[in-house]
Amino acid sequence: MPNQFLSPEGDLENYFVTDYWLIDQYVGDQLWVWGRAFGGKLGNGVTVSTTFISTPITTFAGGTNWKQIGGSGFTNDNNHAAIKTDGTLWTWGYATNGQLGNRVTIGRISTPVTTFAGGTNWKQVSVGETRMAAIKTDGTLWTWGRATYGMLGNGVTVSSAYISTPITTFAGGTNWKQVSAGEQHMAAIKTDGTLWTWGGGSYGQLGNAQITNRSTPVTTFAGGTDWKRVSCGDRHIAAIKTDGTLWIWGRGGDGRLGNAQAAGDRSTPVTTFAGGTNWKQVIAGYRHTAAIKTDGTLWTWGFNLNGHLGNAQTASRSTPVTTFAGGTNWKQVSVGNQHTAAIKTDGTLWTWGRGNYAQLGNAQILGSTTPTSTPITTFAGGTNWKQVACGPNNTAAVQAGINAEYPLS
Repeated sequence: MPNQFLSPEGDLENYFVTDYWLIDQYVGDQLWVWGRAFGGKLGNGVTVSTTFISTPITTFAGGTNWKQIGGSGFTNDNNHAAIKTDGTLWTWGYATNGQLGNRVTIGRISTPVTTFAGGTNWKQVSVGETRMAAIKTDGTLWTWGRATYGMLGNGVTVSSAYISTPITTFAGGTNWKQVSAGEQHMAAIKTDGTLWTWGGGSYGQLGNAQITNRSTPVTTFAGGTDWKRVSCGDRHIAAIKTDGTLWIWGRGGDGRLGNAQAAGDRSTPVTTFAGGTNWKQVIAGYRHTAAIKTDGTLWTWGFNLNGHLGNAQTASRSTPVTTFAGGTNWKQVSVGNQHTAAIKTDGTLWTWGRGNYAQLGNAQILGSTTPTSTPITTFAGGTNWKQVACGPNNTAAVQAGINAEYPLS
């Protein structure tokens, strides 16, 4: 049935609890982008810095087999990556640090390119600042881009070292389940439930009780084997355990740790939010964080200059706030530099925060002093949005077709 959103693993709502980046493959899914086109980040052949797309556009030759989109909201990130249902991995945007993985370290790619020898077994991709990481269906983990701070996990720390083709790291393990690339660091979870971190650690963001960089992965948190989901932000990390508890650590400025403190770094994980045990998805972004509980409520905290916490205010918050009139049907959330986007279980897509580059997708280009501090529905009120990924000043989302035989026109 249209919009039923069933996945090979069952109901999509349960799908998002365990593997929210994996999207239903039984529909004709289109990929839409909007916002600032600078650097080719929209993948539509445009690189002009003053070009803003304020309503979504389809790109990539109108394909209808997009499965997962990756983006990040860090200030210098100008890239997106996406995986199709055929297992191919596509990247576009800035190539100056080799982060597109196509053996290029200069210029910008404004239309998607297939990389990595045309492999057809890519499962999940994550985009960081000047680097990317991805996992294949065989459980191997690959990284590429700039190696500063040891962020690629391959023992290299030279800032001028650019790896423009993917490399396997971590002793060639084949049991990697989920990876997240942050502003200066990375984290990944294995199928055995262990959590590993590497890269920049100057703010304690590796969670290993130290403030040093690591160019090879380290296990953290007393070797626990019950980690389920991890997200790297701007020098901080948030992660959820299988018991539903939410843990956060690293740089504490702007209240991004959600532990009632406006500052103060933490090099070991802290539980926040009154020790709740019903956290489902968390996303750590640029100076703010957002998370969804199993009851469908959406919570945000951290920096809020442009209203991107969605609580009708512009003051930063060091403790989580529920937003959006207490709705209980939020499914997936993504955070950009200073904007946020989220999808409800009814398939509607909402955006809020900074809109000066048209990143809200509401046919407007808002001035930098005119943020939207409460969510707005966009895109003609469609009810078939499935996944959204925010960039620093642009947004991308996957929209479901009616069914496999009759995709969106």
